[in-house]
Amino acid sequence: MPTRILPAVGDADAVRSITTLLSQLPDAEPVAPVTDSTQLIDTLARLAGESIDELPEVVVVHERIGPVPALELIREVALRFPAVGVILVTSDASPGLFQAAMDYGARGLIALPLGYEELASRVHAVAQWSVGVRRHLGVGGDVFTGVGGTVVTVSGAKGGVGATLTAIQLALAAQASGRSTALLDMDLQTGDIASYLDVQFRRSVVDLAAITDISPRVLADAVYRHDTGVALLLAPGEGERGEEVTDRAARQIVSALRSRYEVVVVDCGSQLSGAGAAIVEMADTALLVTTPDVVAVRGAKRAVRMWDRLQVRKAEETTVVVNRHSRGTEIQPQLIQKITGTLVANTAIPANFKELQGAVDAGRVHELDSKGTVKQAMWGLAGELGLVKGAEAANHRAGRFRGGDRAAVGFRRRKELGR
Repeated sequence: MPTRILPAVGDADAVRSITTLLSQLPDAEPVAPVTDSTQLIDTLARLAGESIDELPEVVVVHERIGPVPALELIREVALRFPAVGVILVTSDASPGLFQAAMDYGARGLIALPLGYEELASRVHAVAQWSVGVRRHLGVGGDVFTGVGGTVVTVSGAKGGVGATLTAIQLALAAQASGRSTALLDMDLQTGDIASYLDVQFRRSVVDLAAITDISPRVLADAVYRHDTGVALLLAPGEGERGEEVTDRAARQIVSALRSRYEVVVVDCGSQLSGAGAAIVEMADTALLVTTPDVVAVRGAKRAVRMWDRLQVRKAEETTVVVNRHSRGTEIQPQLIQKITGTLVANTAIPANFKELQGAVDAGRVHELDSKGTVKQAMWGLAGELGLVKGAEAANHRAGRFRGGDRAAVGFRRRKELGR
């Protein structure tokens, strides 16, 4: 059986060199190269969705692949597609880089300039390893699948605009429609999801921060299964421990969650940390919640501009959700869209705190009255975003926004965020 090899190379000259050598290998079947990290992950996800047997045995990642750094991309592939062996091609063949590549999940490293013998030997070894892993998967090993779920981040333009409540209701709506759903609290210093849902759990996202290989069992130990069925990964009880969650750890945690759940909703709070920025960048949909008042809208504009400056997310790839909306307010969604340069969700959440006060004070927001206008609007928003399936999604498909979908999987390290 021929070995399928997928090159991931951004440089045109390097593409020609690598594909030429790969085509000369015995029993090798090079497939069309991909030119960036997003295309690589999308291609592997599509193939894995058909069958694990459709995945290439070997992926060759060039050191200058972008926009995600090569090592981070290798970690992503290793986490989401464990049956694929990755080889890093690099001009730096030092022991330090070799060790780092192995730690990130690579199965081999080849130094530039490429030599036929070394390439043939390494590809053969990695292909054999991949075949062995697939044989293990065929007997039901407890490993991640390659198909990733949808990640939605919910951030606040400022504190108190309702981002946490929105994130919770989106997760509840997705779970109620039959989708397996995880809710992650990344408001690391002041996260309130546990209080809103009246749960106490000793484990938190911090417990996963130092783990380099998050297995399904490790993830299950850290997650709290709520009565509604939503899987909760909570913020730490001691806010200062939030600093332990680095951008790299956040990325790995979300990748692990999206490999196990169809929908992952992340409450990012209103303060942008390195970890939060990494998740917003890798999200399929990034929501920014604001209220229709001058201070909050200014905060939304600042947040959008900061995300753009830090290359976290472009304005047109961000969707603003207007909370506490009423027809009598001077600032309407159309004006907010013009001010921020973002998309604005068709579904606005009405101002009616009386519906919420009892459930919020009791920590039982999952028991909101289904006939209430606020809950109906938030669950309608979930339908607009495509988070629910069946009849709920059909009711809102016509108004579903398009610009929030994003296949980006990585983040760039930012000193500006002060890890």
